[in-house]
Amino acid sequence: MGGRAPYLLTGLLKQVSRSFYLTLRVLPAAIRQQIGLAYLLARTADTIADTQLVPLDRRLEALLWFRGRISGESAAPSDLSDLAGHQGSLAEWSLLERIEETLELLSQLSADDQRHIRDVLDTITSGQELDLIRFADGSVDRVISLNTDAELDDYTYRVAGSVGVFWTKVCRAHIFADAILDDAFLLNAGVQFGKGLQLTNILRDLSRDLRQGRCYLPEDRLWAIGLTPFDLLEPSNEPRLRPLYDSYLALAQDHLDAGWRYTLALPRSCARVRLACAWPILIGMRTLEQLAINNVLAPELRVKVSRAEVRRIIVRSVLCYPWPLAWARLFNRVIPTTEAAS
Repeated sequence: MGGRAPYLLTGLLKQVSRSFYLTLRVLPAAIRQQIGLAYLLARTADTIADTQLVPLDRRLEALLWFRGRISGESAAPSDLSDLAGHQGSLAEWSLLERIEETLELLSQLSADDQRHIRDVLDTITSGQELDLIRFADGSVDRVISLNTDAELDDYTYRVAGSVGVFWTKVCRAHIFADAILDDAFLLNAGVQFGKGLQLTNILRDLSRDLRQGRCYLPEDRLWAIGLTPFDLLEPSNEPRLRPLYDSYLALAQDHLDAGWRYTLALPRSCARVRLACAWPILIGMRTLEQLAINNVLAPELRVKVSRAEVRRIIVRSVLCYPWPLAWARLFNRVIPTTEAAS
């Protein structure tokens, strides 16, 4: 790749995602550019979709244009100055201003790598498009919810589960092409891995999303316990929500457990890939632990694993790696409930 690649896949990517940047840096060089570029493209699509000061129709238009450029179906040049002008950070402004450079990097990859990236971005952007349309009329006075668990599962697959498939295919092609592995298991567990990370984010951001008119907890499940999405704006309703919320914590944990089994199934010689998988899982589990013992409807709640704790997770995982049993035990399935904590 050309001279633009180092900054786009290092400096800019670090600015828009410090946590993922840690994962990217540990990956083998053979897949670092492909996975970094896919993330940068997905993050650009996120920025387009999330620019709330720009009318919905314009964001949808820009998102569809971007999908067309990634897929190669369109060659129309970008003009996203209206969206770029409404960004709250220089990094997000740069994402939109440098789209043509990012797309040029995509064109320099091998045909197979381009196909893998285009496939996953098509799925991710379809989820973002669906999200924009679904919550178009949402506000703090009109909270719109998903309808069923099937819709929640579909959403988590589109925006994150599909990434597990992409990750697996790229690693298979470039890192352990000749290894004897259960590919069907890896693809299925990879999907669950991605879903688990996304569901963790959804559960963490529940209160903030509600105040933007979005509720990812299905309405039929809320109705079954006598609540509406609007009721979740009141923190005092948290005890009534807690049993249902805990069931989703358990589901997220199950998905991350599949992600851990995915990680353990990779060749031990691929230490960098295994560490890159382990870190978000372990951070995600720590997030779920905090969500289990806090009022998740409190608007002031900000659950975030500290940088110091992230460093401890990283150091411990590296130190334990030479001992398979100790490393396997890094994943702790036990998440305390509010009853156990009281």
